Amino acid sequence: MSLLGKIRRTGRVAEPALPPPVEEPGQPSGESSADIGFRGSVQVRHVDAGSCNGCEIEIASAFGPVYDLERYGVRLVASPRHADALLVTGPVTHNMRDPLVKAYEAMPAPKRVVALGDCARDCGIFADAYGVFGAVSDVVPVDVSVPGCPPTPEAIIAALRGLSGR
Repeated sequence: MSLLGKIRRTGRVAEPALPPPVEEPGQPSGESSADIGFRGSVQVRHVDAGSCNGCEIEIASAFGPVYDLERYGVRLVASPRHADALLVTGPVTHNMRDPLVKAYEAMPAPKRVVALGDCARDCGIFADAYGVFGAVSDVVPVDVSVPGCPPTPEAIIAALRGLSGR
């Protein structure tokens, strides 16, 4: 009973919701160039192209109970055939180049790609490594780049909310 009393006294513990994305000039209200084609929710397929798993920890945090990215209509899916966007982490290694291209080609249009972290953007600390093919933009077209090593859950949420228009 003491645990139930503590829960009742403490109440809900969560971060406040982020403000809505800033509208770009020249676009109709509530629509930016990054979210054309998506209305409300976005299904995301995560692809680890060779990362150190630092970004994956932050993705798990963004979808966890504190930040709860799903409340904005962003959901992780298991198949690129069901995805609106690819969330790619890490530099693209030689053995992950073809699977990344196949995942991108399996997505229905309109396709969006988010390069998450410094390694996905420009290979980061793995630049010039023998097993690295290149950055994500060297393999598939990138729509949104999220800087950071690893990026914060707030940055991940802002990028994916920009895709969903929320």
